[in-house]
Amino acid sequence: MGSYGYVFTSTVLTLWVILDPPGLLPVFLGLTKRMSPKTRNTAARRASLVALGVTGIFGLLGRRILDYLHVSVEALSVSGGLLLLLVALQLLTGHFDETPDDDAPESNVNVAIVPLGTPLLAGPGVIVAIMVAVQGQSTLQGYLVVAGALLTAMFGVWLTLRFAEVIRRVLKEAGITLVTRIAGLLLSAIAVQMMADGILGFFGR
Repeated sequence: MGSYGYVFTSTVLTLWVILDPPGLLPVFLGLTKRMSPKTRNTAARRASLVALGVTGIFGLLGRRILDYLHVSVEALSVSGGLLLLLVALQLLTGHFDETPDDDAPESNVNVAIVPLGTPLLAGPGVIVAIMVAVQGQSTLQGYLVVAGALLTAMFGVWLTLRFAEVIRRVLKEAGITLVTRIAGLLLSAIAVQMMADGILGFFGR
Protein backbone atom coordinates (compact mmCIF):
# COMPACT_ATOMS: atom_id res chain seq x y z
CA MET A 1 0.00 0.00 0.00
CA GLY A 2 2.97 2.26 0.59
CA SER A 3 3.87 2.18 -3.10
CA TYR A 4 0.36 3.27 -4.05
CA GLY A 5 0.59 6.07 -1.52
CA TYR A 6 3.78 7.24 -3.20
CA VAL A 7 2.16 7.04 -6.62
CA PHE A 8 -0.81 9.08 -5.40
CA THR A 9 1.33 11.75 -3.73
CA SER A 10 3.83 12.07 -6.54
CA THR A 11 1.10 12.23 -9.18
CA VAL A 12 -0.87 14.90 -7.30
CA LEU A 13 2.24 17.02 -6.76
CA THR A 14 3.36 16.66 -10.37
CA LEU A 15 -0.04 17.66 -11.71
CA TRP A 16 -0.35 20.53 -9.24
CA VAL A 17 3.04 21.97 -10.21
CA ILE A 18 2.24 21.76 -13.92
CA LEU A 19 -1.32 23.09 -13.50
CA ASP A 20 -0.04 25.93 -11.28
CA PRO A 21 -3.47 27.23 -10.15
CA PRO A 22 -2.01 30.28 -8.30
CA GLY A 23 -0.22 31.29 -11.49
CA LEU A 24 -3.45 30.83 -13.44
CA LEU A 25 -5.43 33.16 -11.18
CA PRO A 26 -4.38 36.42 -12.91
CA VAL A 27 -5.38 34.99 -16.29
CA PHE A 28 -8.67 33.71 -14.88
CA LEU A 29 -9.45 37.08 -13.33
CA GLY A 30 -8.64 38.81 -16.61
CA LEU A 31 -10.81 36.52 -18.71
CA THR A 32 -13.75 36.76 -16.30
CA LYS A 33 -13.35 40.45 -15.51
CA ARG A 34 -16.83 41.44 -16.74
CA MET A 35 -18.65 38.43 -15.34
CA SER A 36 -20.89 38.45 -12.31
CA PRO A 37 -19.72 36.39 -9.30
CA LYS A 38 -22.25 33.66 -10.07
CA THR A 39 -21.20 33.46 -13.71
CA ARG A 40 -17.53 33.46 -12.74
CA ASN A 41 -18.11 30.53 -10.40
CA THR A 42 -19.87 28.70 -13.21
CA ALA A 43 -16.91 29.33 -15.51
CA ALA A 44 -14.52 28.00 -12.84
CA ARG A 45 -16.57 24.83 -12.43
CA ARG A 46 -16.89 24.26 -16.16
CA ALA A 47 -13.21 24.89 -16.81
CA SER A 48 -12.24 22.40 -14.10
CA LEU A 49 -14.65 19.79 -15.46
CA VAL A 50 -13.42 20.30 -19.03
CA ALA A 51 -9.82 19.95 -17.91
CA LEU A 52 -10.70 16.84 -15.92
CA GLY A 53 -12.51 15.29 -18.87
CA VAL A 54 -9.80 16.06 -21.42
CA THR A 55 -7.01 14.87 -19.14
CA GLY A 56 -8.93 11.75 -18.18
CA ILE A 57 -9.56 10.85 -21.83
CA PHE A 58 -5.89 11.25 -22.67
CA GLY A 59 -4.97 9.24 -19.59
CA LEU A 60 -7.06 6.35 -20.87
CA LEU A 61 -6.62 6.66 -24.63
CA GLY A 62 -3.92 9.29 -25.10
CA ARG A 63 -1.28 7.21 -26.80
CA ARG A 64 -3.84 5.53 -29.07
CA ILE A 65 -5.36 8.90 -30.01
CA LEU A 66 -2.03 10.48 -30.88
CA ASP A 67 -0.85 7.41 -32.78
CA TYR A 68 -4.11 7.16 -34.70
CA LEU A 69 -3.92 10.81 -35.74
CA HIS A 70 -0.17 10.56 -36.36
CA VAL A 71 0.33 13.47 -33.98
CA SER A 72 3.37 13.72 -31.73
CA VAL A 73 3.54 15.26 -28.26
CA GLU A 74 5.86 17.87 -29.73
CA ALA A 75 3.21 18.90 -32.28
CA LEU A 76 0.66 19.10 -29.46
CA SER A 77 3.02 21.39 -27.56
CA VAL A 78 3.56 23.72 -30.53
CA SER A 79 -0.15 23.98 -31.34
CA GLY A 80 -1.00 24.59 -27.68
CA GLY A 81 1.64 27.29 -27.54
CA LEU A 82 0.21 29.05 -30.58
CA LEU A 83 -3.26 29.04 -29.04
CA LEU A 84 -1.95 30.43 -25.74
CA LEU A 85 -0.05 33.14 -27.62
CA LEU A 86 -3.29 34.33 -29.21
CA VAL A 87 -4.93 34.46 -25.78
CA ALA A 88 -1.93 36.35 -24.36
CA LEU A 89 -2.17 38.98 -27.11
CA GLN A 90 -5.86 39.44 -26.33
CA LEU A 91 -5.08 39.98 -22.66
CA LEU A 92 -2.29 42.45 -23.46
CA THR A 93 -4.45 44.49 -25.83
CA GLY A 94 -7.49 44.44 -23.54
CA HIS A 95 -9.65 42.56 -26.04
CA PHE A 96 -11.45 40.64 -23.31
CA ASP A 97 -12.23 43.88 -21.47
CA GLU A 98 -14.24 45.05 -24.46
CA THR A 99 -16.54 42.03 -24.65
CA PRO A 100 -20.08 43.50 -24.73
CA ASP A 101 -21.83 40.79 -22.74
CA ASP A 102 -19.70 38.28 -20.87
CA ASP A 103 -22.77 37.05 -19.03
CA ALA A 104 -24.10 35.51 -22.24
CA PRO A 105 -24.20 31.71 -21.93
CA GLU A 106 -22.18 31.15 -25.12
CA SER A 107 -19.47 33.51 -23.87
CA ASN A 108 -19.17 31.63 -20.59
CA VAL A 109 -18.94 28.29 -22.39
CA ASN A 110 -16.27 29.57 -24.76
CA VAL A 111 -14.09 30.99 -21.99
CA ALA A 112 -14.49 27.91 -19.81
CA ILE A 113 -13.58 25.52 -22.60
CA VAL A 114 -10.95 27.60 -24.41
CA PRO A 115 -8.58 28.80 -23.12
CA LEU A 116 -9.30 27.94 -19.47
CA GLY A 117 -10.20 24.26 -19.70
CA THR A 118 -7.72 23.64 -22.48
CA PRO A 119 -4.89 24.41 -23.08
CA LEU A 120 -4.33 26.46 -19.90
CA LEU A 121 -5.33 23.59 -17.60
CA ALA A 122 -5.38 20.51 -19.80
CA GLY A 123 -2.24 21.42 -21.73
CA PRO A 124 0.54 19.27 -23.20
CA GLY A 125 2.41 19.10 -19.89
CA VAL A 126 -0.56 17.76 -17.92
CA ILE A 127 -1.52 15.38 -20.72
CA VAL A 128 1.96 13.91 -20.91
CA ALA A 129 2.20 13.68 -17.11
CA ILE A 130 -1.05 11.73 -16.78
CA MET A 131 -0.14 9.47 -19.70
CA VAL A 132 3.19 8.63 -18.06
CA ALA A 133 1.50 8.01 -14.71
CA VAL A 134 -1.03 5.64 -16.30
CA GLN A 135 1.62 3.77 -18.29
CA GLY A 136 3.56 3.18 -15.08
CA GLN A 137 0.68 1.11 -13.61
CA SER A 138 -0.20 -2.50 -14.34
CA THR A 139 -3.09 -3.20 -11.96
CA LEU A 140 -6.64 -1.92 -11.57
CA GLN A 141 -5.79 -0.54 -8.15
CA GLY A 142 -2.89 1.41 -9.63
CA TYR A 143 -5.14 2.93 -12.28
CA LEU A 144 -7.67 3.89 -9.60
CA VAL A 145 -4.92 5.55 -7.57
CA VAL A 146 -3.88 7.65 -10.56
CA ALA A 147 -7.53 8.53 -11.21
CA GLY A 148 -7.90 9.60 -7.58
CA ALA A 149 -4.79 11.75 -7.86
CA LEU A 150 -6.19 13.45 -10.96
CA LEU A 151 -9.51 14.12 -9.21
CA THR A 152 -7.69 15.55 -6.19
CA ALA A 153 -5.55 17.86 -8.30
CA MET A 154 -8.51 19.14 -10.30
CA PHE A 155 -10.55 19.65 -7.14
CA GLY A 156 -7.72 21.84 -5.85
CA VAL A 157 -7.81 23.80 -9.11
CA TRP A 158 -11.55 24.35 -8.76
CA LEU A 159 -11.17 25.54 -5.16
CA THR A 160 -8.48 28.02 -6.21
CA LEU A 161 -10.57 29.45 -9.04
CA ARG A 162 -13.75 29.33 -6.95
CA PHE A 163 -12.33 31.81 -4.43
CA ALA A 164 -10.80 34.11 -7.06
CA GLU A 165 -13.53 36.62 -6.17
CA VAL A 166 -11.86 37.21 -2.81
CA ILE A 167 -8.69 38.22 -4.64
CA ARG A 168 -10.74 40.41 -6.97
CA ARG A 169 -12.21 42.34 -4.03
CA VAL A 170 -8.72 42.91 -2.63
CA LEU A 171 -7.16 44.09 -5.90
CA LYS A 172 -10.06 46.32 -7.03
CA GLU A 173 -10.66 47.28 -10.69
CA ALA A 174 -7.33 49.01 -11.31
CA GLY A 175 -5.42 46.14 -9.74
CA ILE A 176 -7.23 43.58 -11.89
CA THR A 177 -6.38 45.55 -15.04
CA LEU A 178 -2.71 45.67 -14.04
CA VAL A 179 -2.65 41.97 -13.17
CA THR A 180 -4.36 41.15 -16.48
CA ARG A 181 -1.66 42.92 -18.48
CA ILE A 182 1.09 41.21 -16.47
CA ALA A 183 -0.66 37.87 -16.97
CA GLY A 184 -0.73 38.49 -20.71
CA LEU A 185 3.00 39.12 -20.71
CA LEU A 186 3.75 36.02 -18.65
CA LEU A 187 1.35 33.91 -20.69
CA SER A 188 3.05 34.96 -23.91
CA ALA A 189 6.38 33.83 -22.45
CA ILE A 190 4.84 30.48 -21.47
CA ALA A 191 3.41 30.12 -24.98
CA VAL A 192 6.77 30.80 -26.61
CA GLN A 193 8.44 28.31 -24.25
CA MET A 194 5.86 25.65 -25.13
CA MET A 195 6.48 26.17 -28.83
CA ALA A 196 10.24 26.15 -28.32
CA ASP A 197 10.06 22.89 -26.35
CA GLY A 198 7.99 21.33 -29.12
CA ILE A 199 10.35 22.50 -31.86
CA LEU A 200 13.43 21.34 -29.94
CA GLY A 201 11.66 18.04 -29.36
CA PHE A 202 11.39 17.54 -33.11
CA PHE A 203 15.13 18.04 -33.57
CA GLY A 204 15.94 15.93 -30.52
CA ARG A 205 14.33 12.80 -31.90
